[in-house]
Amino acid sequence: MSLLLLPQPSTTLSPVTASASARRPFAAATPPRQKTLTPKPALSVSPPTVTAPNAIPPKKVLVPIGLGTEEMEAVIMIHVLRRAGADVTVASVEPQLQVEAAGGTRLVADTSISACSDEIFDLVALPGGMPGSARLRDCDVLRKITCKQAEEKRLYGAICAAPAVTLLPWGLLKKKKITCHPAFFDKLPTFWAVKSNIQVSRGLTTSRGPGTTYQFALSLAEQLFGESVAKEVAELLLMRTDDDNAAKKEFNEVEWSVGHHTPSVLIPIAHGSEEIEVVTVVDILRRAKANVTVASVEKSLEVLASQGTKIVADILISNAQESAHDLIILPGGTAGAQRLSKSRILKKLLKEQNSAGRIYGALCSSLAILQKQGLLKDKRATAHPSVLDKLKDEAINGSKVVIDGKLITSEGLATVTDFALAIVSKLFGNGRARSVAEGLVFEYPKK
Repeated sequence: MSLLLLPQPSTTLSPVTASASARRPFAAATPPRQKTLTPKPALSVSPPTVTAPNAIPPKKVLVPIGLGTEEMEAVIMIHVLRRAGADVTVASVEPQLQVEAAGGTRLVADTSISACSDEIFDLVALPGGMPGSARLRDCDVLRKITCKQAEEKRLYGAICAAPAVTLLPWGLLKKKKITCHPAFFDKLPTFWAVKSNIQVSRGLTTSRGPGTTYQFALSLAEQLFGESVAKEVAELLLMRTDDDNAAKKEFNEVEWSVGHHTPSVLIPIAHGSEEIEVVTVVDILRRAKANVTVASVEKSLEVLASQGTKIVADILISNAQESAHDLIILPGGTAGAQRLSKSRILKKLLKEQNSAGRIYGALCSSLAILQKQGLLKDKRATAHPSVLDKLKDEAINGSKVVIDGKLITSEGLATVTDFALAIVSKLFGNGRARSVAEGLVFEYPKK
């Protein structure tokens, strides 16, 4: 499978501005889950291209992945660090580049870990998940790379199960304060274990799970590029304190009943779709045991997302017409939303969804699609700030997620976890949503 390349930003731009420029080609507790064998969408992160001869070398980051790696952690780390301006290499510790992640999503690495043995990285960041963390632990090449990273006092980090399962046997936690997923906390050295979402200790950064990955990745970005860059990325991701936004507002409350069958969810994607939104919604809804189908509106199953992640959908959108879906969710991404809006089949499916009184929703900039289709009439909604001003009377400010009857919308990006958990709550109840949030190590709203 050939990998598509995104152009690297000019060095005359700041890291964050440069990262945005790189996306313009399209612009017009419970333990972590074990691997499942059900076929899921495949993701392939495109490798970085070579910079100009006189360019300042970008910060180099290694993100290794293995069978059973937690996909939310891997994709969010890659996304955030690339937005910050890092040259991120995703390396497989398996004999092949394609790796099946903890929830069944397949990731295709840029290269094999053996090709990285002589490289020097500014940061080595290990995602968690099981058995992914054990697969990383058992990779001798990765062990040597990470041990050398620590010996030469360069940055390294681990999240979820990886601090306890991977770094501890390697002897890389000595005399360092660390944290990890609650399910593995008792494996850490008692004196040095800290129950915090983020712990930075003498070159090592550790964190707890998928729900703390944004904080983890931003901490790493700050250490690489400085506080101002990390803050700029956080703002671009719509990360705010809990006081800034209410988690959810609901109007015209109705029950989301789908009968006695497993709820079926359709997620259409296109070139330029926002990958953290796609992966997070798919991951969380599958954790809740929904039946999720990812459909490409392109001519092929392969779709290149906004930050260079290649997603292979389950089906083409034409095949999605064969059955009804309880819920259709549109991911954001400016270029992706524009391409989704050109799909006649998707327009037909959305019209039928509304006519049949079934559920539909949109993230980020994709709300514009619903507006053009007349599917926001007399509905309250929210969206990315760049879109919200155009909604006029329908716009709701000050909420990450807005539900109006059988419509659900979100600002997108970092608010996608709240969005996905709100869907779980409506479909399966508050108890299921709270349980999923606990496994993510995400603070579920008390109200």
